[in-house]
Amino acid sequence: METLEGAELCFPHLLNNSCRKPMPLQSDAMLIYILLSFTSLLAAALNLLVIISISHFRQLHSPTNLLILSLAVSDFLVGLLSMPIEIFLTEVCWLLGDLMCALYYVVDFIITSSSVGNMVLISIDRYLAICDPLHYTTRVTLDKTKICVCLCWICSILYNTLILSDFLRQPDSQNSCYGECVVVLNYITGTVDFFFTFIGPITVIIVLYMRIFVVAVSQAQAMRSHIASVPLQRSVRVTYKKSEMKAAMTLGVVIVVFLLCFCPYYSPFLVGEYIEDSTSSSSFVVWLLFFNSCINPVIYAFFYSWFRKSVKLIVTLQILQPDSCDTKML
Repeated sequence: METLEGAELCFPHLLNNSCRKPMPLQSDAMLIYILLSFTSLLAAALNLLVIISISHFRQLHSPTNLLILSLAVSDFLVGLLSMPIEIFLTEVCWLLGDLMCALYYVVDFIITSSSVGNMVLISIDRYLAICDPLHYTTRVTLDKTKICVCLCWICSILYNTLILSDFLRQPDSQNSCYGECVVVLNYITGTVDFFFTFIGPITVIIVLYMRIFVVAVSQAQAMRSHIASVPLQRSVRVTYKKSEMKAAMTLGVVIVVFLLCFCPYYSPFLVGEYIEDSTSSSSFVVWLLFFNSCINPVIYAFFYSWFRKSVKLIVTLQILQPDSCDTKML
């Protein structure tokens, strides 16, 4: 009887402290995990296409696209690391030790925070492009954008290392048994994270895009009523405005989808519960957050002709040809 009981444990030699092994997957559950594994692979592959496209083709080296590149790196890491390990956490016992458990959650939190930071930077970029177009090219340069992206990732690393400092010192403090990998933010830490990672960024994003919407409507009315004396200049100005508005609309869709996928994750805190990442967490909420990483490249493919063209060149291996980086994409 003890042998049978031991066979059901993650660590049979620790009869009193070991977690029980998860039950074997049924056919319907197996189908779900196959679907989730496919989603993970798809998220990594699609975002890798975005990364290669913007990195390879020189014409795509713009401040806005650099922010999209940074967001794609976050989404790529979600598909490459976060999704597979989340499947691993729910399917089998955690056998990689406390150090790897702590490392996983730190990396996972960093990826999430960097995604939020990238969304804020994208909102600021679109705000300056639409609301202050005359000074946009001088205020927003490629070098300045690179610095902002680097600061976003550095701050994300420092911030998450700080809020998870207690967890890093004692990774097994919240585990109820051996073979479990779980992190629970206490009320103080959860409150700080709630405001810095959720309330603050979302407030900035919503306020900026409301301002963009108001300015866009007023500009559209002014453009329809204004008759320029030089038709050519009017055509150039209208084309520029349409290009900027299309970029704002596309990235606005990305942000709205992000908020829809991101908000349910923090909903437990709104009712006074701890935010917990573990096998007992709501799988739907966690995977909804992860699924956002798979949606973004689909949005780019739908709105951006340059992305569809670059994917074709990548898939057909034409990017391996000499001087392919100078291909006209816009």
